[in-house]
Amino acid sequence: MAASWTISVAGFVFLTVNSTVAIYRSHGDVAAVSFVVASYACLLMLFYCLQRFEAAPPGSPASNRARVGVWLTTTVLTAMFSWRVAALMPGLVAAAVWLMAVATVIGGFYALFLLPGHAGE
Repeated sequence: MAASWTISVAGFVFLTVNSTVAIYRSHGDVAAVSFVVASYACLLMLFYCLQRFEAAPPGSPASNRARVGVWLTTTVLTAMFSWRVAALMPGLVAAAVWLMAVATVIGGFYALFLLPGHAGE
């Protein structure tokens, strides 16, 4: 249990330092700073929802709410990162990026809500 806590704290510190450096290196670019702050907030929310999901009894309303939170935050993160990557790519590659993003969101929904034996645990 202590090793798990240590790894979580180390990951959080790494994320915070990396986000701080990214904001510092953006040189006042409001769009870049907004992207980093929004990504950081979404990742924190994802970690919170995952912790709540793991702590909740299977099949409970709390587990279901956490499951929705996990899917929504991963969907937002997928859309944000796809938007940033697709903006740098030529047309067909950008379309492929968005196609993969949509497939990821649909696959996540299937795995979290529809997969037999796992949905509604």
